Amino acid sequence: MRWWVAVELIERIVKEGGRRVDELEAYQFSGYSVSARLKRHEIHYASGTHLQGLSLRVIHKGCIGTSATMNPERWEACLDAAIASATLATPQEWKGLPVPAAFDPTPVNYDPGVTPDAETVKTLLGDLVDGTRAYPVEITSGSAEISRYSGTLANTGGVHYGDMESMVSVGIETITGQSTGYEFDASWRMDIDPRKVGERAAYLAYSSLDGKDVASGSYDIVLSPIALSQLLGGVYLPALSGKNVHAGRSRLANLQGQQVMDRLLSLRDDPFHPRGLSSCRWDGEGTPTRIVNFVEQGILREFAYDLKTAYRYGKQSTGSAVRGGHGGSPGIGTHTLTLDGQRGNLMEGRVIHVNDMVGAHTANPLTGDFSVELSNAYLMQDGNVEFPIRKAMLSGNVFDVLMKTGGLSAGERVVGSMVLPEIRLKDLAIIGN
Repeated sequence: MRWWVAVELIERIVKEGGRRVDELEAYQFSGYSVSARLKRHEIHYASGTHLQGLSLRVIHKGCIGTSATMNPERWEACLDAAIASATLATPQEWKGLPVPAAFDPTPVNYDPGVTPDAETVKTLLGDLVDGTRAYPVEITSGSAEISRYSGTLANTGGVHYGDMESMVSVGIETITGQSTGYEFDASWRMDIDPRKVGERAAYLAYSSLDGKDVASGSYDIVLSPIALSQLLGGVYLPALSGKNVHAGRSRLANLQGQQVMDRLLSLRDDPFHPRGLSSCRWDGEGTPTRIVNFVEQGILREFAYDLKTAYRYGKQSTGSAVRGGHGGSPGIGTHTLTLDGQRGNLMEGRVIHVNDMVGAHTANPLTGDFSVELSNAYLMQDGNVEFPIRKAMLSGNVFDVLMKTGGLSAGERVVGSMVLPEIRLKDLAIIGN
């Protein structure tokens, strides 16, 4: 759909919605992606996908209704469905959709040089394969994708914002014997190094061969950004949602102003982070975004709110509304989660380095208790690998282990909607064979 046609359509939708309900919000998106997958060393699947859609939200007498369609030309039926769903909703306190705000319209995570095309994807996959040749491993699967999307948000209050985003991503899994390794990378620029990704995946598989048992006991643990993201995403982020806080589903509910982390740590959502894949100037509802300081030097400062939750509990939106995929309805989330603190060498002395974990999704988001199996883990002494760990379990409590840490690494990496360093955690319980 041409951009001027899209603009005309969304204006028609807003005008009609304003005639029928108190308020209407319309989000229209379109985009194109090219992707391909490996089976062993060969490309066995490739596709180009055009995607478009429309998501509507109406508010009438405090009742909220939503509807979505992948065919924007069917907007009238979509509007009817949204209005019908509002008639089934329970009225709530509502103080209005956002009004227009002045901010820099330049997209935060868009590179016009990122163009979805088959030859570039083919080159990315070829470089992935070349990287794995650094070690004697086999490739089980791999993928590469390039995408570019645009979106427009408009409402009956006068908001009419446009944004664009680009994405380049690669991932590959390798195996040798019974040992596997997986690595990935993603960026909104064409600045990833697929050879390095392939080499890292091969190293993880090869270096984990002939693993040994580790004795049960307490160890200092260094979590990779991947492993750290699993604990933060599965336990800590839900506890920072204003909705969970007021519903009694957050361990942090009554701790605002108190110490909840090591005083060397600060956890924040930075929607302007230059490497963030979900960075943005306005959130999923059109509220201007800002840095949300969840934890400052160990002290809990803020929770995340969207409009619906903020109005219900007498709070202010923190610009934390995100959409679940293109066209999804807005809900509380984060844009680019970061963790900052004292940086240094985390490998001094004896530590267990953990690249990945199995079972992090089973952690209890209310209590914070977790028990996971280590994947691609190594017992290390002063930065040198003593031996790969064959099998071991790590258990603890996410809230407790973050109260006593041994610092963060100087380097960071992008993991989904997070940009994280490695972290050293002290005296964690390891269950070996």
